[in-house]
Amino acid sequence: MSAWQTVCQLDDLQADSGVCALVSGVQIALFYMPQESVVYALSNYDPIGQANVLSRGILGDINEQPVVSSPLYKQHFNLNTGICLEDESISLAVYPVRIVNDSVQISVTETQ
Repeated sequence: MSAWQTVCQLDDLQADSGVCALVSGVQIALFYMPQESVVYALSNYDPIGQANVLSRGILGDINEQPVVSSPLYKQHFNLNTGICLEDESISLAVYPVRIVNDSVQISVTETQ
């Protein structure tokens, strides 16, 4: 059973950019892509750079996969799966997101 928590309003998010939210003591990077009408939620912790910085990464796509590029060493992480494109043995936690009445909600149950 999932425990959904409202973390912000959709209007609080910057289009095509990231923001960090603290949910149940965990830093989660939120990325809002309005052209796709989707919000992605991943761990904010970059395991390669060993810092909580992924919410400051640059969004893009590689081979039609939505990715965030770490601001430290520029590795790319798939926004759907959390897998690092340069080293598939490294991955981030990915969290379910839903939008209810313009409220962004995250399930505190990790999907990975």
